Amino acid sequence: MSSRTASISRETSESSIELSLDLDGTGRSSIHTTVPFYDHLLTAFAKHSLTDLTVHAKGDIEIDVHHTVEDVAIVLGLAIKQALGDKSGIARFGDATVPLDEAIVQAVVDISGRPYLVHTGEPTGFEHHLIGGHFTGSMVRHVFEAIAFNAALTVHVRVLGGRDPHHIAEAEFKAFARAFREAKALDPLVEGIPSTKGAL
Repeated sequence: MSSRTASISRETSESSIELSLDLDGTGRSSIHTTVPFYDHLLTAFAKHSLTDLTVHAKGDIEIDVHHTVEDVAIVLGLAIKQALGDKSGIARFGDATVPLDEAIVQAVVDISGRPYLVHTGEPTGFEHHLIGGHFTGSMVRHVFEAIAFNAALTVHVRVLGGRDPHHIAEAEFKAFARAFREAKALDPLVEGIPSTKGAL
């Protein structure tokens, strides 16, 4: 089996990012984005998707965390796409429902080659909440959008319930991680690429 790894460096006037991952890891991570709550979310993604992930990023957070958060998500999506290769032998689909105290989120992932995001259910006002005093709730959807479009994934995320913004955001990332873990898994019963078209 060939290695399902990727390493990408990306530098713009707004951010500088070095990211590497191993889709067949154990969930180890070293995350330093200068945005503490984002580090927390990406660490949870790595842990629960069993993806080894290293991220070192810095950006113009004195303006806003937006550029750094978005750019890391873009690079993560690109790295996932690169590491998946031709997607031969993968399960392709994943579905997970994850609770975090009062919050509960369902995520469904299709490694389809077709970028699409459906994201629903966050409570009114969530998008304006500053989680940890610096991470705007609206960024959660933005991250999933950037990952889905750059990794060419179809992703559905549904917040089924929740009150605390920290819990909701973290449950979203954990649900996505568990669904992605199922979808990227190598299935011994799958021969070749799991699509009637012969390509994903």
